[in-house]
Amino acid sequence: MSFERNEYPRPQFRRDEWLPLNGEWEFELDDENDGEKRGLPTGRVALNRKINVPFSYQYAASGIKEEEFHETVWYRRTFFVGAEFAKKRALLCFNACDYETQVWINGGCAATHTGGYSPFSADITDFLTAGENSIVVRCRDPLDPSIPRGKQSWTGKKFGCWYIPNTGIWQSVWIDFFGTDCISAYSLIPDTDTCSFSGELSTLYGKADEVEILVSYDGQRIKKQRISLDGKHTRYTVRLMELDFVDESFFWTPEQPNLFYVDFKLFDGGREADTAHTRFGLRKISVDGSGNVCLNGRKLYQRLILDQGYWPESGLTPPSADAVKEDILLAKEMGFNGARKHQKLEDPYFYYYAEELGFLTWCEMPSAYQFNAGEIAAQTREWQEILATAQNFTSNICYVPLNESWGVRKILSDRDQQNYARALYYLTKAIDGSRLISTNDGWENVDTTDVVSVHDYAFDSSDFSKKYGRPEPDGLYPQGRKLMAENCKYAGQPILFTEFGGIALRETEGDGNWGYNSGAADETEFLSRYADLLRGVYGADFQGFCYTQLTDVQQEVNGLLYADRKRKFDTAKIKEITQGNK
Repeated sequence: MSFERNEYPRPQFRRDEWLPLNGEWEFELDDENDGEKRGLPTGRVALNRKINVPFSYQYAASGIKEEEFHETVWYRRTFFVGAEFAKKRALLCFNACDYETQVWINGGCAATHTGGYSPFSADITDFLTAGENSIVVRCRDPLDPSIPRGKQSWTGKKFGCWYIPNTGIWQSVWIDFFGTDCISAYSLIPDTDTCSFSGELSTLYGKADEVEILVSYDGQRIKKQRISLDGKHTRYTVRLMELDFVDESFFWTPEQPNLFYVDFKLFDGGREADTAHTRFGLRKISVDGSGNVCLNGRKLYQRLILDQGYWPESGLTPPSADAVKEDILLAKEMGFNGARKHQKLEDPYFYYYAEELGFLTWCEMPSAYQFNAGEIAAQTREWQEILATAQNFTSNICYVPLNESWGVRKILSDRDQQNYARALYYLTKAIDGSRLISTNDGWENVDTTDVVSVHDYAFDSSDFSKKYGRPEPDGLYPQGRKLMAENCKYAGQPILFTEFGGIALRETEGDGNWGYNSGAADETEFLSRYADLLRGVYGADFQGFCYTQLTDVQQEVNGLLYADRKRKFDTAKIKEITQGNK
């Protein structure tokens, strides 16, 4: 089976002129860390293996599949810049590369980046020549628990609920072409109250002096607005239509995922410099005065599935754009209206299809696991880069900076760690105040959080209504952990049950494979236990839930689907139970 990723890699901010760099590259492991001494950055030294980008060497889709960990790896290939791009500038783009990345173009150092989950780009025009060019990439992925790892093991081997790492390039690589200046960053935040959207537009060089914003809905142009730019960073607002004509028929919901299409056209002295295409849904997520989570002013009950985004043949990398679409369709088939995307920023096509298909998503920071100054610096830097991308995905309604006190193990009573969690909350709000935040999802919630979250893998669902069906959450102990951190009082926030279940089939357990509690003997027993858990959840009157999990992941075999996405159970029966009485 061959694996190819040839589609435009960033569908929610798309340019028309681009050059794909996925596919076959030369590849080399560098256990001696002497690649620079051997002249590899020059691009004139051939590497000793082949790899299929954007797949990591640990997985079969790469063409290699060697699970042994290697900290430093190199990539090399050539590419051709034709005459049609001779008068254009070239922006080299990586959707994700883990962890420390250096890029050389024709022997010149063109880009560096630190972070395993966030996208980055660099103008490489001045390094290019007409015709054939070389690109060399060095990636160093240390087994360091103080850097954001997510579910990638810091031992190099899978254990517990941590998995085989994805070293190096694991999302798409390509070149965008533009004129004298380009849009380097943007935000687009909808406002249902005024039927408008606003944000900040940043340009790479500050040379462009105007932007034209074109908005279409249902195939018809509804707005054209030209805005003068103020240096490199400009705030903007676009009102879509007269308020008298606005009603909910335009809003984005899971049932009716309406989308507005936007073109940004950048001008430099009257000449078009850059054009990019995006889209968004007009929607508002909020909490009302009674503590209800609301979408567009109406109470929203969230039926989420925990989705870790792993595939057996490619790890963190979706084998195709269609693969993430299929995951969403399977989740909807089982009655879920959203996913808590766990410990990763997913491939952009996941969010693209989520907003198109009406599927809610939560965006979570991949955890680091050792609280120190290095963790704080690495996590806050990469979280800001993730937010810069995630804020433009309509489906995203909640951010999760921390999960289960990972990386802040003493947050229950440690003031420094509590203050760090508070800082992450306020940092997130400063960047995007339009969404909810679950600051430390699961337990030991701090006082600065928009929702209070519960993780509890108890076998007996009657415990749920006993524990959580009463209005005094300060004294609750999910999984034996306090729900609220010390000196942090519950203030009436919505309470969501964001991890539970994790039931495996007994036949898949053993030899290191596991689920929570004991496995079910067969489908009949599983459905009975699943129904019992959901009755307990609905009886506790949460604002929503997130069941663990969508698929089996390596040794964790508690998914509703097998790792290859084959169905374990009758999905119609799962859907009936999932939707309950809400």
